[in-house]
This record gives sequence, C-alpha cells and structure tokens, in this order.
Amino acid sequence: MAQSPPSPDDGDFPARSAPHCRELGELDAQVAQCRACPRLVAWREEVAETKRAAFRDWDYWGRPVPGFGPPDAALAVVGLAPAAHGGNRTGRMFTGDASGDILFAALHAVGLASRPDSTHRGDGLKLRGVRVTAPVHCAPPQNKPTPAERDACRPWLARELELLSPTLRAVVVLGAFGWQALLPVLSEAGWQLPRPRPVFAHGAQVTLPGRGERRELHLLGCYHPSQRNTFTGLLTLPMVVDVFRHAADITGLDQ
Repeated sequence: MAQSPPSPDDGDFPARSAPHCRELGELDAQVAQCRACPRLVAWREEVAETKRAAFRDWDYWGRPVPGFGPPDAALAVVGLAPAAHGGNRTGRMFTGDASGDILFAALHAVGLASRPDSTHRGDGLKLRGVRVTAPVHCAPPQNKPTPAERDACRPWLARELELLSPTLRAVVVLGAFGWQALLPVLSEAGWQLPRPRPVFAHGAQVTLPGRGERRELHLLGCYHPSQRNTFTGLLTLPMVVDVFRHAADITGLDQ
C-alpha cells in the first residue's frame, strides 16, 4: 500500500519531505509549511499575533524561515534560528534585527552582498555566492531550541547542503550551537570529520577532506553576531569582516 503524503503537522514531516526536494526553491517552499514542532509553532504564531510595539503595523511572517541566497553558492553561512521579531517578522534569515545588521555589513564589506543592511524581503538585497541558513527554521522561545527541535529540523539543513554540494566550498558557522548542529549533518552527508571532533572557537578553521562525491570543505568558526556578543565587545564588525574576507579567499569569491 502506498504511503500517504506527509502532513506539515507530522513530527516526521521534515524527515519525509526534505529528501524528495530536487531544488532549493522546492525545499524552501516545504520548509515554510512545516508545523512539526508544536512548541515552536505556538511561539512563532503568538509572537506574530501580539507583535512588538515598534512593529505593530507589520504583517508578521510567523512561519518557518527558509534559507536565503543563490542555489550555486560556494559559501554557506549557518546561524542558530530566526529571531522572534527579526526573521519571524520579515520572513528572511537575519533580516530586520541587530544580528543581521552586523552580518550583512560584513558581507557587503567584502563584496558578497549588494547592500550593507537587510530590512525586509523586498529591499533589493542580493547575495553573491553566499547562502544563509540555520539548523532551526522557527523562532524559539528565548532563542533556545531544544535538542529534539534541532534534531527534527535537521533534515532541512541536510538536504540544503546536499543541494549546494556541487558548488559548496566553505561554511562559516555563527556560534557554538550552529557548529554542534552542523557537524553530524556533514558526517551523515559523507564528509569525513577529524577525531576528536573539532571544537568551536572564533577563528577556528577545519578542512574536511574530499571523499567520494564530496569535495574538500572548509569550516570557519565565528562568534554569533548577537547583541550580547557585540554589546560586550566580544565580537566586533572588523572581526566578522576578517572571517568573511578569509572565506572569500578560500572559495575564490574575492576575485
């Protein structure tokens, strides 16, 4: 008997849907439908309904936020999850919040973004050779997804990297959460990880050797551009620019 199509409300919707997506546009459309994690669904929709006073005139996105960038990207940027009043409001990763202000200013400084800020989906921002995504696609309460939510969302990231793999040469990982979430995805996708597994640090660089259909891949660590990190001076814009300048050099995007 043929198996019924997965429902967006099913807990295994990502696992059953992601592997069948043949291109990133299809994957993005499936991600935006997902309702697999009840806690995240309830939170993102509550935030979209109550809104923040500064954005009371906005029609919040209130759904999972897909990745953003061209399908032939040589560089992927992996964050944590959309912000409640950032990506969850605008519908685009790192758009409309302070973290995005730092990220896109850095990308623009090295010629990888067409403008230094990202305010809404129709603002004209274009990324050159870069795809921005996250291991969790819904805004979580207190910016803290549970391990179960991270694991439920993992098939989306796995398929996204699979579809990018013909051109992907490097990944900049923003923060320890993204680093820890990404490593098992890469291992399952066929890249060989060193033992012991590499530890996250700002400025960390790990080269995963090519194997089979997988070409050599460079992992670069960068502190997450959260307000906590930037307000305390742990992370500055020049530090982020340095990471992306190095990533552009590795991938040939600096040419």
